[in-house]
Amino acid sequence: MYLRPYKKEDAGTILSWCENETVFRKWTSDRYDHYPITEEDMNRKYFDLNGDCAEADNFYPMTACDESGIVGHFILRYVNGNRRSLRVGFVIVDACKRGSGLGRKMVRLAMDYAFRIADAAQLSIGVFENNQPAYHCYKASGFHDVPQESGEICELFGEKWRILELSVNREEYFAGQE
Repeated sequence: MYLRPYKKEDAGTILSWCENETVFRKWTSDRYDHYPITEEDMNRKYFDLNGDCAEADNFYPMTACDESGIVGHFILRYVNGNRRSLRVGFVIVDACKRGSGLGRKMVRLAMDYAFRIADAAQLSIGVFENNQPAYHCYKASGFHDVPQESGEICELFGEKWRILELSVNREEYFAGQE
């Protein structure tokens, strides 16, 4: 598996993995105001709206590929007003390949990119409490829970979905490489 920058033509494949609105919302949270979205909607957010990031050069969508083609996607963006803290988001893998360890491999590549290439000191990710497969993937990849009093809540489908925060820092990541 390898990473490359997201291309506009990736949108159709990635969106095809959202077989229903629940999967879509676990992937995008409330970042889109409607479902389903089109390839044009996705590309507008990514390219025209800079992923809704106010700062320029702050949003990096990535595509994961293997010999079969596109197998995963995620974004990286700087947080906390500095170039040392990155956040992973919009993590999704091919629906036909979920549960095969592909997500963990892709997340490890994202971590490697963040710490070795972007020289980040800290990497964070949020996951809905009701998305246990993703939560376990992130934990198995090396992220740890960030203690929080209650956690951010997102209201979807008339329900309150709690967001769990996880993080890993540069030292922890490289200690795990030894």
